[in-house]
Amino acid sequence: MNAADSPAPDPAGPAGTANCDDRRAVTGRRRIAFATRVDAGTLPGLPVLLRSLALTNPEVCEDFLVLHPGLPDTAFDAARRLHPRLLPREATGPLGARWAAPAEDYDTVIVLDPGMVVLGPLEPLLRLRTGVAAVPQPGPDGRRAVRDDGLLVIQRQDAQDTPLDAPDTAGDGWARGLGPDLLVPLDSRYDFLVSRLYDDTPVPASTVVLHFTDTGADTGRAGHAPAYEARDRYALDDEEFRTAYCALPGAKHPELLLHCALPLIDAHRASVDLVRQVAEVHRTRGRHEEAVTLLTAAVADRPDLPRCHETLGICLMALSRHEEAEAHLLLATVSPDFAARAYGQLARLAWLLGRTEDAHRYARDGLDADPSDTNCHAWYVRTRPVAAAARQTTGPEPGDQLAHVALFADGQENAGDKVLPEAVRMCFATGTGPDLWHTRPVHRLVDEDGLAELNARRGVVVGGGGLFLPDTAPNGNSGWQWNIPDELLRGITVPLAVFAVGYNVFDGQRYRRERFAQSLRVLVERSAFFGLRNQGSVARVRELLPAALRDRVRYQPCPTTVARHLDADWTDPVTREDTVLVNCAYDRANLRFGHDYGHFLAEMDTALRALGERAEVRYAAHMPADERFVHDLRREHGTSLPVEPLHLRTNDEIRDLYRRTRLVIGMRGHAGMIPFGCGTPVISLVSHPKLAYFLADLDRHDWGVSVHDRALGARLTERAAAVLDDHAAAVADVRGRQDLLWEVTRANLAELRPVFGLPLPGTRVPGPRTGGTGSSPSGRPGEPSVHPQGVHRPSERS
Repeated sequence: MNAADSPAPDPAGPAGTANCDDRRAVTGRRRIAFATRVDAGTLPGLPVLLRSLALTNPEVCEDFLVLHPGLPDTAFDAARRLHPRLLPREATGPLGARWAAPAEDYDTVIVLDPGMVVLGPLEPLLRLRTGVAAVPQPGPDGRRAVRDDGLLVIQRQDAQDTPLDAPDTAGDGWARGLGPDLLVPLDSRYDFLVSRLYDDTPVPASTVVLHFTDTGADTGRAGHAPAYEARDRYALDDEEFRTAYCALPGAKHPELLLHCALPLIDAHRASVDLVRQVAEVHRTRGRHEEAVTLLTAAVADRPDLPRCHETLGICLMALSRHEEAEAHLLLATVSPDFAARAYGQLARLAWLLGRTEDAHRYARDGLDADPSDTNCHAWYVRTRPVAAAARQTTGPEPGDQLAHVALFADGQENAGDKVLPEAVRMCFATGTGPDLWHTRPVHRLVDEDGLAELNARRGVVVGGGGLFLPDTAPNGNSGWQWNIPDELLRGITVPLAVFAVGYNVFDGQRYRRERFAQSLRVLVERSAFFGLRNQGSVARVRELLPAALRDRVRYQPCPTTVARHLDADWTDPVTREDTVLVNCAYDRANLRFGHDYGHFLAEMDTALRALGERAEVRYAAHMPADERFVHDLRREHGTSLPVEPLHLRTNDEIRDLYRRTRLVIGMRGHAGMIPFGCGTPVISLVSHPKLAYFLADLDRHDWGVSVHDRALGARLTERAAAVLDDHAAAVADVRGRQDLLWEVTRANLAELRPVFGLPLPGTRVPGPRTGGTGSSPSGRPGEPSVHPQGVHRPSERS
């Protein structure tokens, strides 16, 4: 059973809130494990194997299966101290059966023998995608065969229908089931037998895995001294191993770092820098309380630790302990190396507290420290008096406005986050500017004054976007992106609608959500309407709610997906440019690609070269970081793509570009939803569940290809060619699917308009709109739209 298919745990309890996001099957992300077989005689070799694996591959930490014939669980205590994901499993039977059942939950299994010592990087093995890889060894009768105890890299997709062993009638210990169609031969350095060395021959420098076929310690030491010396380097006690791992230079796997470092910290044997590294791991996993506890002790009476004070300040900010955060961030500014970064965080802190002048001053101080700091520059521009004055209006009375709580992108931020808020507003009214809407940035703290601002409006709309996300601008008040304490959320007296919000947790991403679950419950109880933008988000959020509230969570498609129906002046293009637009995303790249990024690049190069023979392929960058794909593709494969910097375009220009192209191949959610809303065929590069959820809502799973798909290049080429070959049918399919989403949206809006005191469709009331063309939320283009002006203010309603 896949994790995505397993029964949902009780969302009310800690177990439910801890595990309900293990959804790796949604995106096709590969599940990888190491595995070994031990018995009482070979078990002593396991600790050496684990230590060598960690010390030579510090960034690798996958599940480690230990198959055994029924040893007591306590036999693995020593090994558990060396690896955080050790999984002993009882298994008996022939070779094929030994691997099939215990490893059925994994796509790739790297089989090691307890007599092995890892001396080099295993990343090339983690990147393998086909067959069963092994090192053919000289066998009996001069045969080239695969040893029963040799290294194997098993791809379940290939091996599940092929036995990994044949009857071994000769009893010579060799597996014979790997035929030429299944076997992927590896170089001998990945399974180098010590028996090949004699007369104390040194171990070849290229050796990655050194294999002792006699695991009985010193019985074969004579004549093989260099090989045993190589193994002896990993004969460490626990503290020596932990210290050695933590002292390694370069990046380390966060889970393995925690496993090794925390005992050293508890024993007061860790350096301050190691404490800071562990605190950073806690921070990236949303465990801000643990990070604060560690760093508070580390920096006590130590103002000379600017990097620690910076991390501590950020974590305190995430807990909404603002005064303490500001104090520690100011201490971090004393170092020229960290001043600009710390001032950027101080600018963000001051802004979210509503202290715009202080934010501008901090940003200016950061630029004085480092004129090239992009974060400080962004805050300087955002908070400068001219920009602030431009946002001030003396327009309508507050009661004539709707408050809109959302992520409002500006400058060179995500193009999708610029288009989305406007699309939300177009659902409710013709005008989208300040005459009709009061803007409230979602990350800005709602205090008593902020609550009064909201309650002065006729209603509050929260959305859209993936606001149910733990690791973007974390705060201790809600556990999601709207920075509002529960007591103030309960204090909202005007109608509140959560509209087209998404639950944006990645496959396999886990975080503590007790605070989020509590805030979510208050939010659902308080909302007059609670609509999430895909059925996947609906299901995930319902898991976190008590049964009595689950039915209040409803489906409301993202408004960007129905753009053609929101704009009264919309016209579909008579002809389209002969272009295909491509987009990729790189935020949280490790969660998107895992070990498959090189594979992804190579497969995309194959597909784009093929598509380039049929149309002009261009790259649509939603934000500057997206351009990494263009640089990597050119560097690795020599393929160049012209770039369309959508983050520099207006909303109308973004929609127009997507409206005029023939096909969009996108990894970002809004690189699929916006062009779809413009009536353009899309193919999603699925690296996040939200893309799979969107396609499931359309009942068009074939519009997506996983970034982990082994045949990504061929599959993408085939599907893109089908769209281009019968483009009219593809466009018609998009419009038909869009009509279904529009009917859902119309029905929801018909309920919402009376809630906000908006008139039902019937009279068109003109109104200004900023950043785009006119809209008609009450019907298809040409139908009358609604407008909140002229309706009684909340104080005048019964």
